[in-house]
Amino acid sequence: MSRPLYVGSEIYRNSSYGPKHPLAVPRVSVCTDLCRALGWLPDGVYHDAPMASVADLTRFHDPAYVDALQRAERDQALPEADRARFRIGAEGNPIYREVYRRPAISAGGVLLAARLTAEGGIVHCPGGGTHHGRRDRAAGFCFLNDAVLGLLAWLDQGLERIVYLDIDAHHGDGVQDAFHDDPRVLTISLHEDKRWPFTGAAGDRAGGAAWNFPLPSGCNDSEFAWVIRHAVLPLIDAFRPQAIMLQAGADGLDEDPLAKLSLSNNAHCAVARDVRGRAPRLIVLGGGGYNPWSVGRCWAAIWGTLNDFTLPDRLPDAAERVLRDLRYDRAAGRNPPAHWFTTLRDPPREGPVREPVERLADQVLKETPPA
Repeated sequence: MSRPLYVGSEIYRNSSYGPKHPLAVPRVSVCTDLCRALGWLPDGVYHDAPMASVADLTRFHDPAYVDALQRAERDQALPEADRARFRIGAEGNPIYREVYRRPAISAGGVLLAARLTAEGGIVHCPGGGTHHGRRDRAAGFCFLNDAVLGLLAWLDQGLERIVYLDIDAHHGDGVQDAFHDDPRVLTISLHEDKRWPFTGAAGDRAGGAAWNFPLPSGCNDSEFAWVIRHAVLPLIDAFRPQAIMLQAGADGLDEDPLAKLSLSNNAHCAVARDVRGRAPRLIVLGGGGYNPWSVGRCWAAIWGTLNDFTLPDRLPDAAERVLRDLRYDRAAGRNPPAHWFTTLRDPPREGPVREPVERLADQVLKETPPA
């Protein structure tokens, strides 16, 4: 398999949902800058994400919705009826300067990743992962569903067995619902139980094409690894996928302000390592993550893992400067611990495997017939 490729864009560097929004923080630019500072991102593996065309977007999205998104960017406003219908400028989905361009470039990046992996390979696309977007409305900070568009592109290439694995703290509802009746796409989501969007119960199989693992608050690395090892990897292997898309949202990390899981980024790197050889095609997306230090370090560490790079015990000065230049207005940003500046790898957050977590894994054994 050829060397992994990286898809990024400068659109994320100075784009913000607004100063009080959780997505006011830099994320993709932090990951990219860290990888460059570490010497991990030569020009030959970097690809700039193009903007998806309207025709690309309407492969899934309602043309009237795409038009409304374009008008929202042009006018920086929408009539109240459109705001209510499309949820643009409502429910945490603000109208901001790049409200169309930014998600269209995210979608273009994932579509590029699908093209780059047409014959096999690995692509890391941290700007993707907007898994809540609906066909005709914004949801959960997601204006377009780039994951759905990327999966459709793979299907259009003729693939018939695709796994979508989502480890964001929030259930990947938009992707699951988009492929509810399509047996070619198996969606697997590990997310925090009783967390918005309050979907993805353990019994929600979406017509048999989905598995959901709602994790209890405080889920640690050991518990996460238990579910991956005893449930997720057997499901993937039984499906024999031709391609895997991993949505690696970083909001399940212990430092994240919008969830209450207690993972270290070792958990995310382990998943990337585990799925890397299980299909000839792999796309790794970003997703959630609202602490700039934890999310940037996590996605950079994933890139290192995909390349079998050694994660340094101490970052070189150039990488440390990237992290020390960050600003974060929440309480955690006022006195960040030293390792947020000096390392990529978190200390492991291991612990006992609680009985509810074991039960989640056991459901796979009960419902899956022996080979």
